[in-house]
Amino acid sequence: MEHGAPEFIIALVAISTFGWIATSWIRARHGYPVEGEWGGSVAKSDPQADRKIELLSSESERLTGQVDRLQERIAVLERIATDKPARLAEEIDSLR
Repeated sequence: MEHGAPEFIIALVAISTFGWIATSWIRARHGYPVEGEWGGSVAKSDPQADRKIELLSSESERLTGQVDRLQERIAVLERIATDKPARLAEEIDSLR
């Protein structure tokens, strides 16, 4: 077969097309995003995974708020532990 023959060109196009189809099939089967027709990416959507991400995000926000409140309380306790007793007694008396 000569390199300029039409059969050689057709064989190259067929091999390239088969390789592209096989690669796309393997990527789709394993959940990787597949390139679309115009170069865009097409990803497999999973409603359960989306719901799980939403739940984890809300829990993360809740825990972040809780950690912030605990850090504020620790700062107050550190201030109480390190303040001089006279100043602490004055503050307690002023609050009464």
